[in-house]
Amino acid sequence: MARHVFFSFHFANDFWRTQQVRNINALDGQTLANPNDWEAIKKKGDAAIEKWIADQMHGKSCVVVLVGAETASRQWVMYEIKKAWGDEKGVLGIRINGLLDQNGKSSTAGVNPFSKLTIGNKSFADVAPLKVPAGADSKAIYASISKNIESWIEEAIKIRADN
Repeated sequence: MARHVFFSFHFANDFWRTQQVRNINALDGQTLANPNDWEAIKKKGDAAIEKWIADQMHGKSCVVVLVGAETASRQWVMYEIKKAWGDEKGVLGIRINGLLDQNGKSSTAGVNPFSKLTIGNKSFADVAPLKVPAGADSKAIYASISKNIESWIEEAIKIRADN
């Protein structure tokens, strides 16, 4: 049975890459807002964004943070990570910078967003896993994510249950 997950990512930079991961059949993710829908939500203000996030996270067991070049600088990604942990959901990061975008380009690896947060007196990066898929090209990286994502999610859920 597919795990129900919420995808957190930098919309402008990584929507295309996110679609690739979302299409892995082992997962049941939230419906991603298209660019027009996301703009409409944003225009309603922070409270509307927070409500949309809460609604989309409801019933999910894990938040999968798809980490690209600028993910760690995104306000709403950081909010989603904190909310997920507070709601006792597993939190997992996966580097997706090696996947190709709509223009056939990969990107640079960005800062680990977990390193910008703390839990008690330790870095969240010491608690939440950030996975770096194996592979020398986009196809191999996708295969690595596809092969391992279910076990990575289960690991993240167990880590949360133990903390």
